[in-house]
Amino acid sequence: MPGLVIRNLSPELHRKLEERARRHHRSMAEEAVAILEQALEGGEGVKEAPPPYRGRFTLTQEFLDRARREGRE
Repeated sequence: MPGLVIRNLSPELHRKLEERARRHHRSMAEEAVAILEQALEGGEGVKEAPPPYRGRFTLTQEFLDRARREGRE
């Protein structure tokens, strides 16, 4: 079975993982796997892109060129 080594955990992150594993009656490795599974298998779901911005006016190439000439990029 494939494995994973996680290096350079901050002491704070290590402590949080250890506490969470203890609460769930798991080893730290089992807790890390559970967290990864939740995150990668739909824990948050796929977020859709927001709809395009609809301002008060249409951004045209002419408007953008004029703004650049005036120093507003």
